[in-house]
Amino acid sequence: MIQFLLNDTAIEVETCSPTLTILDWLRTINGKVGTKEGCATGDCGACTLLVGEEYIDADGSKKWQYKTINSCLMLLGNAHGKHIITVEAVTISKYPKLQDLHPVQRAMVECHGSQCGFCTPGFIMSLLALYINNETYPGKSAVLHALGGNLCRCTGYSPIIKAAEKAYEYERAQEPWSTMAAQFKQGLSNKQNKTDKDNNEVPFLKSGSRIFYLPQLTDQLVNLRAKHPDSQLVSGGTDFSIELSQNLILPDVIISTSQVQELTQFTDTQTCFAIGAAVTYHQLMDKFCAEFPESKELFERLGSSQIRNSGTLGGSLGNASPIGDPAPLLIALNASMVLVSNEGSRTIKVQDFFVGYRQTVLKTNEVISQVLVPKRSDSLKLACHKISKRFEDDISTVCLVLAIEHEQGVITQARCAMGGMAAIPARAKQVEQQLVGAKMETRSITHAATFISQDFSPMSDVRASKEYRLLVSQNLMQRIAHEFEQSIPVTNITSLPKVRIAHASL
Repeated sequence: MIQFLLNDTAIEVETCSPTLTILDWLRTINGKVGTKEGCATGDCGACTLLVGEEYIDADGSKKWQYKTINSCLMLLGNAHGKHIITVEAVTISKYPKLQDLHPVQRAMVECHGSQCGFCTPGFIMSLLALYINNETYPGKSAVLHALGGNLCRCTGYSPIIKAAEKAYEYERAQEPWSTMAAQFKQGLSNKQNKTDKDNNEVPFLKSGSRIFYLPQLTDQLVNLRAKHPDSQLVSGGTDFSIELSQNLILPDVIISTSQVQELTQFTDTQTCFAIGAAVTYHQLMDKFCAEFPESKELFERLGSSQIRNSGTLGGSLGNASPIGDPAPLLIALNASMVLVSNEGSRTIKVQDFFVGYRQTVLKTNEVISQVLVPKRSDSLKLACHKISKRFEDDISTVCLVLAIEHEQGVITQARCAMGGMAAIPARAKQVEQQLVGAKMETRSITHAATFISQDFSPMSDVRASKEYRLLVSQNLMQRIAHEFEQSIPVTNITSLPKVRIAHASL
């Protein structure tokens, strides 16, 4: 059985399809149709709702944090212990007057931010999350990030952006949901303690022979994996749920890692970041990007806020897509992975994890436990670039990350990793060979760029041609040379070819 709070109502579900999403459950079983289905792939944001989770604050107190997610991608089983808020709960009155509306709703009305209305519930929920998490207007940039995963096909975005600011002009609305959630969680804890003093029961859903498991501990996870070696592992489900809706796959056993305690921890040690495989991008970004600020844009362009609130490093690596954005970054930073099973654990380099198109060294009884990223050295220079058809909320055509170490004006180490250039994310070893031992100057980087074609022979597909990928990769290296100019002696820069780096012209 799984248990969660829906608006102000405690829900218990046991018999249900393991592949059912929150969106489908709301609309077809629960009868709440305010949440809309637009694309069913996490692109349009019409199905956006809020998910509240309990966390421990820096002072040790328990608090609730609310974030947006795409309900078309969130499996119902992953809602266990959480607080789901739909658009129906934003206004309590059945027939409210304008002044009775929540400030974000009232602002949308007064700014004429809705036309056909289909996308409006999703916008309301994204604006609500922004409003809850910011007591004062956070600025247009924050608004654009908050709305980056919501599409409007009628009105245009200006009225909606204006509504985000105007909502702060009214009397501040109090957030009532965390109190409800805390009471629910306390009741849930009491019930678990009565039935299982060790709290070792695994929440589940079942439908006939098909079952969804939600282990809470690593031992539970590895034992389930050993028992069901053909099971489908999921975490945030941002990719797997698309497989469900588009390819109609029906796995017999699904094991979710999203609530395994050890896998949801982010540990900052003296030597590395130990990032649990089920830690979301949203959870890791602040500390990670403070250490590696060059990666901030890469993470901010990794899907939308809704995707970053659900997606995980472990899920991206396990998916083994050749165009997954985190892999080139982790390879360039010489990161490692901890793989665990009922037989023990082993640690490997991220670069050694991929062996073929969507193939990895992961054994049938293993799961990804942690990603270990070494702390930054004083001499590290890092550059991260992504080319995609859309600047935001799109997968990579090419992703290039270059990390170099230098000493006394000479490059001592170089790690250049790329995605979208081969069947797996991989290092450009010929490029690296040209850099190591070369002078720390612009010309060294631009010269090394000419060897990319010796490292990769990319395919042509709907995203780009082979020729484009090779050319844009060389151009990215030239861009990196310009970025490093402040600390690299500029030599012979006028002789470089003047080639525009395009983001969209494929």
